[in-house]
Amino acid sequence: MSSVRDRNQSAWLLPADGKHVNHQLRHDMRRFDDTDEVDLVVVGCGAGGSTMIQRLARSGWRVVALDAGPFWDPDTDWVSDEAGSHHLYWTEPRVISGSDPVPLGSNNSGRGVGGSMVHYAGYTPRFHPSDFQSHTLDGVGADWPIGYGDLKPYYEAIEGELPVAGETWPWGDPHSYPYRPHPVGGNGEIFLRGAEAMGLTAKVGPVAIVNGRFGNRAHCIYRGFCLQGCKVNAKASPLITHIPDALAHGAEVRANAMVTRVEVDDRTGRATGVHYVQDGVARFQKANMVAVAGYSIETPRLLLNSASDRFPEGLCNDFDQVGRYLMVQGAPQTAGRFDAEVRMFKAPPPEVSTEAFYETDPSKPYKRGFSIQTVSPLPITWAEHVAAQGHWGADLRNYMSDYVHWSCLGALCEFLAQPENRVTLSDEKDRNGLPVANFAYSQCDNDAALMKAAQGVMEDILHAAGADEVITIDRFAHLVGGARMAADEQHGVVDANCRSFAVPNLYITDGSVLPTQGSANPALTIMAVAARAAERLISTSRRGS
Repeated sequence: MSSVRDRNQSAWLLPADGKHVNHQLRHDMRRFDDTDEVDLVVVGCGAGGSTMIQRLARSGWRVVALDAGPFWDPDTDWVSDEAGSHHLYWTEPRVISGSDPVPLGSNNSGRGVGGSMVHYAGYTPRFHPSDFQSHTLDGVGADWPIGYGDLKPYYEAIEGELPVAGETWPWGDPHSYPYRPHPVGGNGEIFLRGAEAMGLTAKVGPVAIVNGRFGNRAHCIYRGFCLQGCKVNAKASPLITHIPDALAHGAEVRANAMVTRVEVDDRTGRATGVHYVQDGVARFQKANMVAVAGYSIETPRLLLNSASDRFPEGLCNDFDQVGRYLMVQGAPQTAGRFDAEVRMFKAPPPEVSTEAFYETDPSKPYKRGFSIQTVSPLPITWAEHVAAQGHWGADLRNYMSDYVHWSCLGALCEFLAQPENRVTLSDEKDRNGLPVANFAYSQCDNDAALMKAAQGVMEDILHAAGADEVITIDRFAHLVGGARMAADEQHGVVDANCRSFAVPNLYITDGSVLPTQGSANPALTIMAVAARAAERLISTSRRGS
């Protein structure tokens, strides 16, 4: 525990009186002027951006982070209510297209300091070693310019800092977690019972939710509102796991600051800072280096909106790679009804999971695979599931009154990276007069086959556990790609250290750099990639020089 505290004091910087924000720390935060040439300006305070500023501030760098959304206060801004939590999502206009357009918002876009981890479920598995070599091993996807071994020490470090609780993990690279697994609720019991009946291995965790004492963080109370911001702050997000430590070491977090353009000097080819709008006023922050961490829609959009004489098709887009290979995961959810009450809401949604179907099975007609976990939708989301089956009026009310008898599982299917699944600029403009993103997405045959296979397995598990009725809704979750890392600039936007090929002092440190996504939730991997990039930046640069 002392080693974690030595490298990240965030949990000990929270007040000991049960409050969830160190207001004094925010009040006393170091503040830079726009004219100060800081060592690094970071765009976005989600998983990747917050990890970057925390690591670099600890190394004495003068760092400013700009986020388009608020600096959340869980005590006043978050509520235990589905309908009252939509302000956590990115709801600015976007255009979606393609043969299988992906809805954007509540389960794949965040707004404010902490990013989408503020409203993720807390599930934090690692990628498998095979995810880094899917093209070599399976002939699909892409090989990363780094391997699993390059990220392993950063996985371990971040798992300690969040921290992560779960059983010893037998899949991928087998490993254990810092904290013991949480007790299992009704939905998890259903999954474990069905898996045992089928001879499948299922495990509890891993979740970045405090199980026991960790600094001044509150213990999980199993209230089930993980996706609404976790008002007790037991669930990890950068807002409470990395931002306090960054502030304590001299970083500035500037909220409600929408970055509109990265400025690059055409003569030197180097980034000189970022243009942004705050309180309706256009401003410019000078910086010796820039790190973009706006995630897979806004990062490509910002690069494309930063076109110049040197980069007429968009910043870092000499080879038409910006915005390409954007991926989602197929995320079907299958529910089963049981005679006994399940009360699936009485626990963190991701209680139990299996990765038994994660790797390519040569006997199947598709490549790669899927994982399965409990998901436990709350009533409004559950109503969407039921309505999607065609139930309305009295029929819908009957299903809703039966809510406590249902169990729900969700799959994450590895959809493949395809060049035409991409972000471009739309003709539509936002409130600042900038073109908004157009996200075009179309599934391939492999994607559709994975969705069908995952649904079949979830139905089998629920039937094996005793369900007398099952229903499924098709969904998508998690965005990665759009500015991927590669071995060279003809195949990607950044190198193995997240440094852009085109601009030597511009980094991208969010999920947009991931070349593949596996069947795992991406938050932990995004943080690990950012931590690795920060360490290499610190070792090769002297305060941004």
